Amino acid sequence: MTRTTDYAIELKNIDKRFGAVHANRAIDLQIPKGTIHGIIGENGAGKSTLMSIIYGFYQPDSGNMKVDGQPYRPSDSQAAIRSGIGMVHQHFMLVDTFTVLENIILGAEQGWKLKESLSSARKKLQQLEKDYGLEVPLDAIVGELPVGLQQRVEILKALYRGANVLILDEPTGVLTPQEADHLFSILKKLREQGTTVMIITHKLREVLAITDNVSVMRQGQMVAHVKTSTTDRESLAELMVGRKVRLKVEKDKAIPQKEKIRVEKLSYIDSSGVTRVKEISFSVREGELVGIAGVSGNGQSEILSLLSGILKPSSGKIELNGHTITAQNPADPRKIRAMGVGHIPEDRHKQGLINKFEAQEAYILGYHHLNKYNNGLLQNKKAIEECCQESMEKWDVRPSDIHLKTANFSGGNQQKLVIAREMEENPDVLLIGQPTRGVDIGAIEYIHQQIIACRDAGKAVLLVSVELDEILSLADRIIVVFDGEIVGEIDSSQADEKTLGLMMANIVPNHIKKSGEPS
Repeated sequence: MTRTTDYAIELKNIDKRFGAVHANRAIDLQIPKGTIHGIIGENGAGKSTLMSIIYGFYQPDSGNMKVDGQPYRPSDSQAAIRSGIGMVHQHFMLVDTFTVLENIILGAEQGWKLKESLSSARKKLQQLEKDYGLEVPLDAIVGELPVGLQQRVEILKALYRGANVLILDEPTGVLTPQEADHLFSILKKLREQGTTVMIITHKLREVLAITDNVSVMRQGQMVAHVKTSTTDRESLAELMVGRKVRLKVEKDKAIPQKEKIRVEKLSYIDSSGVTRVKEISFSVREGELVGIAGVSGNGQSEILSLLSGILKPSSGKIELNGHTITAQNPADPRKIRAMGVGHIPEDRHKQGLINKFEAQEAYILGYHHLNKYNNGLLQNKKAIEECCQESMEKWDVRPSDIHLKTANFSGGNQQKLVIAREMEENPDVLLIGQPTRGVDIGAIEYIHQQIIACRDAGKAVLLVSVELDEILSLADRIIVVFDGEIVGEIDSSQADEKTLGLMMANIVPNHIKKSGEPS
C-alpha cells in the first residue's frame, strides 16, 4: 500500500452522546504511524467510548475518521478488522477449550476445508512468532496457558488478521511485572516492524515506560497531547484530574503492638473439590498494615472471604481479635463484624452495595441491626440520616446527598461510601480488598490517606490488592501468594516490583523468608 500520510489514525471533531451523557466531546486525535501511543484519563473520561468508536462498536454522532489517510467509518468490528484495526480487550475473547491455533483462526477460516485452513495458518503464525518474538505453543489448550501467554494469543490473533494498528485495553492488569516487561518488549518489536500501538491504561508508570506520545482525556474531552519524553507522573496526574495530586503516600514507620489476626494452616476446598487455599499461616498486629500480593486468581480473594466469614474454612484455624474460627466453629459475616472486624469487599457492586438503595440505606448495610439505628422494632430514620450525612461530608462523598441512589454515584464516591461505613464503626481489625479498583486517581489519593490513618490509630489492617504500587506504598509487611500458598514474606522497606514479581511467579530469592508459621 502506498504511504499516503504520516498518521495511522486521524479523528476530527468526534462527538458521542448516550442520552444525557456526553461521552465524547469534539475529540481531535492524530496517531503517528509506527508509534506507541497512550490514552489516559479517569473513569468516565470517555476513553473506552472513543476506542469503541475506532473499533466499530459504536457509531459517532458527528465527526470524521481516517485510517492511513483514507476516510473510515466502520459499521462493526469486522469492518474495523478489514481496515487493519485490531483490539486486545482487557478480558480476553478466547475459547478456553480450543487450542491456540483453533482460537486464532476462529472466524477467519480459509474456505470450508478446516484441515487446510489449520495448515496454512500454522505456517503464517510460525513466521509471525519469529518476526515479533511472540512464541506460543500452537497446539496447547488455551485454558491451560498462563495469562501472559493468553495475551500473546490475542495479539497473534490480531496480527494474523492483518492488523496494522493494535489497540490494547489495560494490557497489564493481569500480568506480573516480569510478564509486563516481556509484553513491552513485544510491543517495541511491533513498533520497529511498523505496527502502530494504542494503549488505554491508568498506570502512569507504564505510560512513561513504553509510549512515545500520550493523549489525556477528562470529562469526555481531549485536554492534552504530549511527548512522553517531556512529561512525568505528576504532570500527567494533574492533567487527568485538573488539580495537583499527591502520588506518594506519606506515612511514618509502623509501631506494631498486640496480635489481632492469627492464621494457622488454613485451607479451603471449593464446591468443585479444588483446593484454593493451602495450609497458609500468617499474622497481623495492631498498628501495622500487612499486604497480600499476587496475580489475580491465586487465592487472595478466598483468604479475604475466609477471614470475613463469607467462606467457611475446610481446615486450620483463624484467630480474630481474640475469637477462634475453625471448620467446626465457623462464623458468618454478622458474627465477624461483632468481633470488631470491618470488611471492605473486593467488589463493591456485588458485596458492598445495592445499587437501588439510597446512600443512607447503603451506609447501614451490615450494621442496620445496631441499637443506634433502631427504636425498638422500628428504624430510627433521623439517626440514620444524621450519621450518613456526617460521614459523607467527612469522607468527601460527592454529591453529599443521602437520598441519591448509590448507582448514581461515580465509582470513587461509591468506594468512599463503603470505606466510610466500615471505618466509622471503629473496628479493631480492618480487612480491605482492592480498595481503589476502578477508582479515579484523585479519589485514590484520599482513600490511601484514610487507610494509613486507620493503621496509625492502632488498627490491624490486612490489604489485598493486585496493584503492586498500592501494596508497596501502603504495606509494612508483604505476603506473596501463588496458587493458594504463601511463597514468601518480605518487609516493604526491602521490597521492589522486580522482587515481588518473581515471587508472584513462584520464584523466591534466597534472602526472602519462606512460608511457614505466623510472624
